Parts: sequence; C-alpha cells; structure tokens
Amino acid sequence: MIDLLLILVTLVFAVQAFRAARLLSAALWLAGVSVLLAIFFFRLGAPQVAVIELSVGAGLVTVLFVFAISVAGDEPVALRSLLPWPLAAALALGAAALLGWLTLPLVGVEGALAERPLAELLWQQRGLDMLGQVVIIFCGVLGMLGLLAEAKAPLRQPVAAEVAARRERELEEMQQKALP
Repeated sequence: MIDLLLILVTLVFAVQAFRAARLLSAALWLAGVSVLLAIFFFRLGAPQVAVIELSVGAGLVTVLFVFAISVAGDEPVALRSLLPWPLAAALALGAAALLGWLTLPLVGVEGALAERPLAELLWQQRGLDMLGQVVIIFCGVLGMLGLLAEAKAPLRQPVAAEVAARRERELEEMQQKALP
C-alpha cells in the first residue's frame, strides 16, 4: 500500500514539474520526485541507489538547477505540447505498467536490508562508489562557490561597462533635474 502511494505521489510531482510555468517551481517539483524515488529505491532493497539518488538527484542537481535559474532568470515558460495528448497519456501509462510489472515480483521480498547494516554495505562493499560520489559532490560545491565568488569578472565585459556608463549618465541627469 505504501509503495502504491509513493508511486502515485511521485507521478503527481512529475506531472507538476512538467506543468510548472516557472523554472524554479519545476526544479523544486523535480527535487521532490528525486526524494520520493530515493524512498522507493530504499523500500525495494537498493540502499546504495537510494543514497546516490538522494544526494545527487535531489541534492546536487537541484542546487545546480537553482543556481542556473538564478543566473539565467526565472521567466515564465509558455506551455506548448510537443506530443499529442493521447500519445503522451499512452506512453505514460505504458511506462507505469512496465514499472509495475518489473517491480511486482519484488514486493514480497523482505529482509533484504536486514542481512547487513547500511554502513557496512556503503563503506565496505561500495566504498569506491561512495568515495567517488563524495568527490563529485565536493567538486560541485567548490565549483558553485567559485562561480559565486566571481563578482567582478562578468562586469569587465565591454557591454557591462557601456550599461554602467549609461546608467551613471541617467542618474546624473536625474540629479540635475531634481536640483532647483
């Protein structure tokens, strides 16, 4: 029952990510999809995949999306359909049916997580994967900090100098008009 509820809520979040008019809202809905998928993977007995999905899918990718949106701007997106509605609905239902059919035999499997503790699974059997994931997240954070630290680099461009000079002239003109 919980698995079915997780699948339904994940599908609702995914549809909302597609329907969102603003990019930031779509990125947040997509982060919710990643979190719910991580919970679903954990319930299916794949804790390594769940941890990677949670940290990379919901964490790093969401941070990168939010940063890119803050740099590019969050303009409303005109909604237009790329596929006809019946074809899109048939593809979505087919994917959901395939997912249900592939996971159906795994519903009765219990105790897969009780065999070994999560820490042992992650750090002894999948230690290299976890180390690689930590390095990727660390590099992503350092890259974001490096991009955010460039306060003057974009302002050295000729276009930015022209815009700044024009604004200063307009400001001076406004100040002269304001003086009696």
